[in-house]
Amino acid sequence: MTVGPLIDIIAGARPNFMKVAPIIRALEAQTAAGGQLRYRLVHTGQHYDAAMSKSFFQQLGIPHPCVNLEVGSGTQAEQTGAIMVRYEALLISAPAQLCLVVGDVTSTMACAISAQKLHVPVAHVEAGIRSGDWTMPEEINRLVTDAITNWFFTTSDIANRNLTACGVAADRILFVGNTMIDTLLANMDRLRPPDFAAERKLTPGAYFVTTLHRPANVDQPATLSRLLEAIGNGARGMPIVFPAHPRTQKVIQNLAHLPANLLLVGPQPYLEFNWLVQNSKAVITDSGGVTEETTVMGIPCMTLRDSTERPETVEIGTNEILGTDPAALSGAMEKLFAGRWKRGAVPPLWDGRTGERIVAHLSRLLS
Repeated sequence: MTVGPLIDIIAGARPNFMKVAPIIRALEAQTAAGGQLRYRLVHTGQHYDAAMSKSFFQQLGIPHPCVNLEVGSGTQAEQTGAIMVRYEALLISAPAQLCLVVGDVTSTMACAISAQKLHVPVAHVEAGIRSGDWTMPEEINRLVTDAITNWFFTTSDIANRNLTACGVAADRILFVGNTMIDTLLANMDRLRPPDFAAERKLTPGAYFVTTLHRPANVDQPATLSRLLEAIGNGARGMPIVFPAHPRTQKVIQNLAHLPANLLLVGPQPYLEFNWLVQNSKAVITDSGGVTEETTVMGIPCMTLRDSTERPETVEIGTNEILGTDPAALSGAMEKLFAGRWKRGAVPPLWDGRTGERIVAHLSRLLS
């Protein structure tokens, strides 16, 4: 019996789980239909919170990883080096025919480097996105990964143009859509409120959600305090649900004053977090992925950054870039409460079928 090509699917951090789930579903569907592609899910352990990882695998129907490299914490360089060493050892002992990486986390770049050095071709899902901000580790990861990628799976025409401008041949750029939106659309009817929603009497359209994790926004107590004060004042007494990473919570707990309407909670599982987003009045964030989900849900979104790697969420969707000056929130909130926020639309191919398109391309490329 002929054994089909083996694809390593790399996941290292929470956003990766959402992005690989539709690809895994599509691969399993092609196997059931007689296709030959095989996959090996490799969890690098870059994000190592066992409880949160477990909830994501369970909620999104992702199978248990075939391999866990168990890298754990460390500096950017320490994690990069450990992932490269451990993934190289895996490829030497059990080779794959393709390394498929997603997004822009450290694992994406590190596994792409190890694969190419062993002459294993690389496919990058979410290739070509750029913020132009080299102070962000993710931007460096994107640039390095795309410099050594063989096949580029893209989410937008903007990403296509970025790659073309870098000299990537057109036949290597495959516009497929957004796997994060595949996951969102597949789970919209399964979204559920977190336990605290009823207790805190969260009413649809009468609370805000905020997520902040960029070092420039959360690492300095004075900066974070000013942002939270501006968000609290702008919300006009409405609750502000803030699912905060434990590292950010440590900074918050040392602040002298917090807005009375701030509801600080731990990181939320996928279904609960997106229920909060779907039912909120608006989202205030410094995350790129959240701006994609708000765009599809039609929820107003304010981004506390000076740039975005997802400009389609601004040009087409519901997102606005406010910058990092807390004073900018006042005008944005005025516009929101006056009912003048833009309605937005959904970008092309963000239709829930991206995973199928990726697997169709992989079947052709690896045949």
